[in-house]
Amino acid sequence: MSSLLNKLKPSSHKEDEQHGEEQTFRTQPHPAKTNDPRDLEPPQLGGGLNSNPEVQAFHTPGPYIPSSDLMNNVEPPKSRQELEARSQELNK
Repeated sequence: MSSLLNKLKPSSHKEDEQHGEEQTFRTQPHPAKTNDPRDLEPPQLGGGLNSNPEVQAFHTPGPYIPSSDLMNNVEPPKSRQELEARSQELNK
């Protein structure tokens, strides 16, 4: 078996010499400039400060203020005793 391998080794080596140089491998540069994956995304519509996620927290409509009609139709909050009675009723 080893004699067979010895016969094959020189023939395969000769084929490598006929092809010329050895193979060369090169690494390709990564397109990212930083470790942030957002750098690879194309710019979004609106650009500028709108595309900055830290600033987007300030683009809110403001607090919700219900209308006076809605406020007049809201029932008053229940007392502790009423809530305790309802809790006992539901936990039976």
